[in-house]
Amino acid sequence: MDLDVDAFCHKILVNVGHLTRADRASLFLAQGGNNNKYLVAKLFDVTVDSGVEQAVVNAAQRRILLPWGVGIVGHVATTKEILNIKDAYQDPRFDSSVDRRTGYRTSSVLCIPLCDQEGSVVGVAEIINKKNGSKEFTQHDVEVVKRHLAFCGVGLQNAHLFNVSMHEYKRNQLMLQLARRLFEEQSSLDGLVTKIMTEARDLIRCEKCVVYLIDRLDLGETQTTSPTKKGLELCSSTSVNCKAIKDSSPESSCLPLPEAVFSETVKLRTRIQAAFELSIRDGNYAISEHQGPQLSESSLAMLAAYVADQRRALNIGDAQDWLGAPLMDYGGRINSVLSLPIYNASKVVLGVAQMINKENGRRFGENDVRTLEALAIFSGLGMQNMLVYEKACRLMARQKVALECLSYHATAAQDDTEKLQNAEIPEASKFELYSFDFSDIHLTDDETCMCVIRMFKEFNFLEKFRIPQQVMCRYVLSVKKNYRPVKYHNWRHALTVAQTMFAMLKTGKMEQFMNDLEMLGLLVACLSHDLDHRGTNNSFQTKTDSPLALLYSTSTMEHHHFDQCVMILSQDSNNIFQMLSPEEYRRVMRVVEQAILSTDMAMYFKKKNQFLQLTDNGEFDWQTEEKKELLCGMMMTACDVSAIAKPWEVQHEVAKLVADEFFEQGDLEKLKLNEQPVAMMDREKKDELPQMQVGFINAICLPLYKALSESFPWVKPLYDGCDRNREQWQKLAEQVEMGLTWIDHETIEEPVELVDSKVMSKITLQPKPDQANSALHKRQSIAYPKMKQKTSDKGLKRWCCAL
Repeated sequence: MDLDVDAFCHKILVNVGHLTRADRASLFLAQGGNNNKYLVAKLFDVTVDSGVEQAVVNAAQRRILLPWGVGIVGHVATTKEILNIKDAYQDPRFDSSVDRRTGYRTSSVLCIPLCDQEGSVVGVAEIINKKNGSKEFTQHDVEVVKRHLAFCGVGLQNAHLFNVSMHEYKRNQLMLQLARRLFEEQSSLDGLVTKIMTEARDLIRCEKCVVYLIDRLDLGETQTTSPTKKGLELCSSTSVNCKAIKDSSPESSCLPLPEAVFSETVKLRTRIQAAFELSIRDGNYAISEHQGPQLSESSLAMLAAYVADQRRALNIGDAQDWLGAPLMDYGGRINSVLSLPIYNASKVVLGVAQMINKENGRRFGENDVRTLEALAIFSGLGMQNMLVYEKACRLMARQKVALECLSYHATAAQDDTEKLQNAEIPEASKFELYSFDFSDIHLTDDETCMCVIRMFKEFNFLEKFRIPQQVMCRYVLSVKKNYRPVKYHNWRHALTVAQTMFAMLKTGKMEQFMNDLEMLGLLVACLSHDLDHRGTNNSFQTKTDSPLALLYSTSTMEHHHFDQCVMILSQDSNNIFQMLSPEEYRRVMRVVEQAILSTDMAMYFKKKNQFLQLTDNGEFDWQTEEKKELLCGMMMTACDVSAIAKPWEVQHEVAKLVADEFFEQGDLEKLKLNEQPVAMMDREKKDELPQMQVGFINAICLPLYKALSESFPWVKPLYDGCDRNREQWQKLAEQVEMGLTWIDHETIEEPVELVDSKVMSKITLQPKPDQANSALHKRQSIAYPKMKQKTSDKGLKRWCCAL
C-alpha cells in the first residue's frame, strides 16, 4: 500500500480515467471538524497522461474549497449518493464558476463518494466528460468505478493516518528539541526566538515565519479575557463560504471582517514592540528584525495585534478572498496566514507566532494549527524565562546604580531650604530672565536657585498647581545637589537650558502653543535633563560596560537623567507634582520623559528631517499629540545647545568648559581603555576645535534655529546670535590655518583677543615647530587650532552626542 497521500490519490484518478475513458478527474478530500466540514481539492484536472506533481500544482493554484453540502460534490459528500449527470448545466446544483475561471466546458459528470471502514466520507471523486460514444457515463461505468473505489477509501484513510502519525512524531521530536534549547538559551531573547522560528518553519513548511513581541508596557496590564476552556479559539477561513454554513458552525469559525482589523477607527489595546522574520534566501535561513515605522505600516503586524487583542488563533486560507484585494507585506504577496498568540504560565500574551504562505500554495490545516499551538506553549515558557532572567539582570543593575547614587547624593538640607524659603526673590528683570543673552557667570549659587523660583513664579505655577513654597525650594536645592561638579554638564548648564526655555516660551511667545501642564513639564525637564551627569557620554558608558549601559541599551545617560528626576520627585518633600490629579501627573511625567530623552542627539538626528519638512511647508497647527511632541523635542535641543547663541564672550567661555570636559573623557579612554580618543576629545589634537565648532553650527544649530525662527519669529535672536558666533569661530579657524596654535598650558587659558597688552607681554610665544622661522612666530597664539581636514558627518554626530 502506497502511504504517500498525493501519489496514492493520483493513482486512483488515473485508474478511474482509464476505466471510464473520462477526459479528466478530480479528487476532493474531507477536512474540518464535525461542525465545520468542507472539501478541499487534493488533485485537480488529472488526465491519464498527467503527472502527480502537475496535479498537485493545479489544485494549489486554483485553491478550490467547497462547503459541505453545497454543489454537486458537496451534495454527494453529505448524502453519500452516486450522481451521474448527463448535462451539468441543467443541474441546479452545478457551480459554473470553476468553468468560467478555467475556460473549460463541463458536460457530463460522475460523482462518487469515498468512504472509510466505518462508512464515513473521506473524499469525493469527480469524473468529467466521457470521451467517446454518447458522451455520457453509463451504468456500466458507474459499477466499474464503484467496484474500483470500494477499497480506495480505506487505503486513503491509511495513507492519511500514516501522514498524521509521521507529523505527530516530527512534532514530538520538535518539542523535545525545543525543550532542550529552552534550557540552553538563557541570555538572549533574540537567540531564543530565532531557534523557535527555525524549528517551526521546518515542521510546518511555509515561506516565512514571524514572531511578534508585545510591548513590555502591555505585559504589566491585567488581561481580563481568558482563553476558552476547550483551548484556543480558532478563527478560520477554511470554511470559505461563511454565509452557507453559518447555521451549522460556531461563531468562532468565521473570520472577522477586515474592517475589524485594519480600520483606523479600531483601537487595539495591544502594541507590537518588535518582529523577528525568518525567511529563506539563496537556500539559507535569514533573520530580519523589524521595529518602529516598519511595524506601524505592516498589515500583518496589525493582524498580529488583533490576534493578541482577541486572544485566539486566526487562520486565513485565502488572504485575497478575505480582504477583497491582494494582501502585500514583507516584500511579497500574502496568500495564507496562520497566527496564534503566545502565552506565559499566567495566560498573559507575550507575543504572536505567525506562519505565512504554506508551501505549494496550500492552506494551513488542522495539523499545522495543533503544531503551532504546541509550539506556542513551549515558546511562552521559554520567553517567560528569558523575561524573568532579563528582569533580574536589570534589577541588579538598577540596584547597583541606585546604591552608587545614594552614596553620593542627598536631599537638600533643612537649613538651606529655610534660607531660600525666607529669602526675597528678586524680580525677573534683575536676572535678565526674559533675555536670550542671559548668563549665569556673575550669579552666586544662591542666586541661581532664586532664578529658578522666579521663573516658576512668572508662570504662576505655585498658585496654579498648589505647590507649597517649602517644597518648591527644597526641590530646586535637591536638583542642584544632584548635579556633579563636572566642568560643563553641571547645575549651571541646567539653569541656562531652563532659562532659554523660559525665554522661548515668554519672550519667544511660544507659550501660546502650550498648556500649563506642558510648560511645567518642559521647565522641569530642562532643570533635570543632565542630572547626575558624570562628564562622559553614552559611548563611554557602553565601552566601559558601566551599570548604566546594562540598564539602558539606548540613550543611556538620558534614561538615567529621567530616572534621577523621578527619584527626586518621588520624595514627598521634593514632589512639586503632589497636588496634581493622577491623570495630570501621568501627562506631565510623559512630557518630562519625552523632553529629557529628546536631548539625546541621536533622537534629534532621527526626527530632524520630519520637523524641517513641516516648517518648510509652513505648518502652523502644532496641537496634535505627535506634532506637539516633535516640537517640544526640537525646543529641548535648541535650549540644550543655546550656549552657541549667547554673546561671544559667554559662548567662548562655555566652549572652553566643554573642551575641558571632553579632554578629561579622552584622558580616561587612554588610561582605562587604552584607546585613542576621537579628535574632539584628544588633548593632543585640540587645534581642530574652531573648525569643529563651525561644522557643528552649520550642521546642527543654524538649521534648527532657522526653522524655529521662520515658524516662530520671536525666537529669531537665537538664530542671530548663533550666526554671529559662527563668524567669530570662522575667524579663529582662519587664523589657525595661518599657523597659530594654543598657548602652551595644560589647561585652556584666555584666548588672545581677551588678553590685554600687559598680560600679553608676559606670555611666552609658542609657534608651531614647523613654522619656528616664520614671521608669524612673533604673534600671540590663540585659543583654537588648525583643522587638518573637514569634519565628517560622523564626527559631527560624535561632537553633538557628547553635548
